Amino acid sequence: MTADEITALSARALSEAIHARRVSAREVMQATLARIDALNPTLNAIVSLRDADALLAEADTLDAELAAGRSRGWMHGMPQAIKDLAMTAGLTTTMGSPVFARQVPAEDSLHVARMRAAGAILVGKTNVPEFGLGSHTTNPLFGPTLNPHDTTRSAGGSSGGAAAAIAARIFAVADGSDMMGSLRNPAAFNNIIGMRPSYGRVPAGPSPELFMDTMATDGPMARDVDDLAMLLSIQAGYDPRAPQSLDGDGSAFAGTVTPKVKDLRIGSLGDLDGYLPFEDGILDLVGDGLTRLVELGAHLEETGPGYAPERIWQSWCDLRSWRVAAKLGAIYDAPATRDKLKPAAIWEIERGRALSMAAIEEASAMRSAWYRAVLRLFECYDYLVAPSAQVYPFDVTLDWPKEIAGREMDTYHRWMETVVGVSLLGLPAVSVPAGFNAAGLPTGFQIIGRPRDDLGVLQVAKAYDQATGWTAKAPAMVAVGGK
Repeated sequence: MTADEITALSARALSEAIHARRVSAREVMQATLARIDALNPTLNAIVSLRDADALLAEADTLDAELAAGRSRGWMHGMPQAIKDLAMTAGLTTTMGSPVFARQVPAEDSLHVARMRAAGAILVGKTNVPEFGLGSHTTNPLFGPTLNPHDTTRSAGGSSGGAAAAIAARIFAVADGSDMMGSLRNPAAFNNIIGMRPSYGRVPAGPSPELFMDTMATDGPMARDVDDLAMLLSIQAGYDPRAPQSLDGDGSAFAGTVTPKVKDLRIGSLGDLDGYLPFEDGILDLVGDGLTRLVELGAHLEETGPGYAPERIWQSWCDLRSWRVAAKLGAIYDAPATRDKLKPAAIWEIERGRALSMAAIEEASAMRSAWYRAVLRLFECYDYLVAPSAQVYPFDVTLDWPKEIAGREMDTYHRWMETVVGVSLLGLPAVSVPAGFNAAGLPTGFQIIGRPRDDLGVLQVAKAYDQATGWTAKAPAMVAVGGK
């Protein structure tokens, strides 16, 4: 098996090949490192890459274990790079910030520990925006991550490094995280699949704060729904150190996902009754994708959100600023580190500190009202759908899009407002590809489920992915043998 053939395998096929000893963990590591050497100088998706000899030695250890009849799990011998916001024991975790350029955690984030326990070999980290703020992966330590489909364009973010690495066939799966839309927007930008699980499905931590951070979650990214679900099966499951984690052990997501779409009632949120602007063609491509769901037997209707979109946005902005101000406030207060914060971080901190307790309470009340409105929608529909992005991948030299369809964007993140409704409520959502515009730039849409219906959204995504096959379209920069 050639190096390109190895890296082109799905994660499940790679796991099977390693366990059947048709390919060794050493060979897989060599193929992965060769692909990183070939593509990463252009893409800049992988950062803090570890020494090759050390990685090959780890692969040899895993080969010896298999030879002795021992497997650590589904990811035994599978190279992975972890998002540079997640803690990795013994491996630099910078968060894209000069403040943490030399930070080497003593322990793994919970989902990272689970991936290691399942046999993954950590080769490095995937690039992120500074502190994960914004959906454009660039930072002062490592620079921008480029989009494999057009290397003049952004890979999105904050899981942009992970999404680009998957699209470029460096990895079949990767971890990401999503506070605003960081598992879904970069999935749309890179023609892959990204899942924001229900809040609590993947336990968070380690963290000093265990109860109030209810807006962000870790989750999986892949080019294949079954691979996506298998990675979720490792990441998911209750942990007492994460008191808001959901019951279960993740086993419901292991194996092959059964497609489901026939006779389902699906409500399309679209542009929220004209509230959201979109670049030309995005809604048409999403509409084509939704037509495929109808052809598969779904019943589709356009629907409004049932709640004022501007209040959803206000609630989001206030609660986000409040949380960012709490997390980054000490860095802002220290003269030695304040000037190392990017403008978006400073804006969030100052805005968050200016909010009154009454404003925070009102933001929470609006969040609750939006939740009740969504429950009413789910009385009519089994699933909701919405675009994953309002723009195509944009010029990588920009800090963020300043306008869409002639409408000015008044904040650094307003241009991705389409993802906020899901994030605010912690609903499960899978972003699937919707195709490419005439310039070859991809986009996607979200399949959104009822609270905790993670398996259901995977089943709808599986049916759609089987019918379209968009993720089989490799970027032009990928060698023919690695398509």
